Amino acid sequence: MTTLMGLDLTGRAVLVAGGGPVAARRVQALLADGAAVTVVAPDVCETLRDLALAGEVVLHRREVESGDLDGAWLVHTATGDSVTDVAVVAWAEERRIFCIDAGSRGRPAAGSARTPATTRTGDLVLGVVSTGAADPRRSVAARDALAAHLREGAVDLRRRRDPRPGHGHVTLVGGGPGELGLMTVEGRRALAQADVVVTDRLGPVGVLDELPASVQVIDVGKVPGHHRFTQAQIGDLLVEHARLGRAVVRLKGGDPFVYGRGGEEVLACRAAGVPVTVVPGVSSAFAAPLAAGIPLTHRGVVGSVLVMNGQDGFSGAALTGLRESTCTVVVLMGVGVLGDLATTALAAGVRADLPVAVVENGTLPNQRVTHATLATVTAAAAERRVKAPAVIVLGDVADPGLLVPASGRGVAAATMGS
Repeated sequence: MTTLMGLDLTGRAVLVAGGGPVAARRVQALLADGAAVTVVAPDVCETLRDLALAGEVVLHRREVESGDLDGAWLVHTATGDSVTDVAVVAWAEERRIFCIDAGSRGRPAAGSARTPATTRTGDLVLGVVSTGAADPRRSVAARDALAAHLREGAVDLRRRRDPRPGHGHVTLVGGGPGELGLMTVEGRRALAQADVVVTDRLGPVGVLDELPASVQVIDVGKVPGHHRFTQAQIGDLLVEHARLGRAVVRLKGGDPFVYGRGGEEVLACRAAGVPVTVVPGVSSAFAAPLAAGIPLTHRGVVGSVLVMNGQDGFSGAALTGLRESTCTVVVLMGVGVLGDLATTALAAGVRADLPVAVVENGTLPNQRVTHATLATVTAAAAERRVKAPAVIVLGDVADPGLLVPASGRGVAAATMGS
């Protein structure tokens, strides 16, 4: 019967007998686990030679001998010579040292240990090993299927033991524009490990329904004119929970670093000495136009894109790009100032018939698109009662006649207006 155990090889002596590609792969894995590796082989491949030259392994260019096993915690055979491998296995058995027999092709594996097919998810290592005859392909297939399940965030991976104060961490997760299918695998995995989720009102809030009831969810979402939490308070909140030893996910719509103030939250964590990582997300600046069938760049039409915050107003570069039709301008947070933006652009000499599209709730089932021109967009938005969240696209690519086929669940429900 074969059992699966996690071995701590950090600083422990491991002998690898063999110098070919198989031995090289196993040596690299052992080094990643912190083992002190000695390789014995008359000839070695380039990878092992480079590792020896770099001082990462001890190399003896000769045939393996019984005495090479002295002091080893683990032995790995990969000579490709059946007689030699079987001899090494026997020497290990005599010394009560576990031995992995990797050179057993064409004969039953004779070692006392096996290398599982492994994959890593955060600080967890998932391993699959067969209890009968060694069957690496089957083990790999099972590992890959289980790994995919973990990557999708379908398993609650929170720590079950009480967290240690001071050992928490913060992960900023870009949740994308709202459609759950557009949230990254890495983002879903982070949520599966979260003890606390600090969330906005935008983005894939539906994913919160999938969390275990014991996960603490804190809504810090901001609406125009009403901020229940200041940005400084949000930073303090992240630090407070992390210092209690909790895994904290800051779930944000779009991408944390595209008008998401993610940089400020990273700095707040670093200033407090709290470990912080960032998971990128799909920004609505790009996803919403695509969902509406609007290509932000199109050969023969325009080749550059400028993304701006509507509250800041047009930059000189944006107005020049619109005037000269050399740039598509994408406006986030601009619904409340749409009239001012249109007036400014017209006064700066941008042509009145410049196509404009306003995409509400991009990628979601209630997505709605309003098409107009720069001269008519203010009235069209008022008539259709356009509301945030919405992305505004200005430029020739917003012409309805240029629309390209789009795909996705949110797109099917989109309606077009004029």
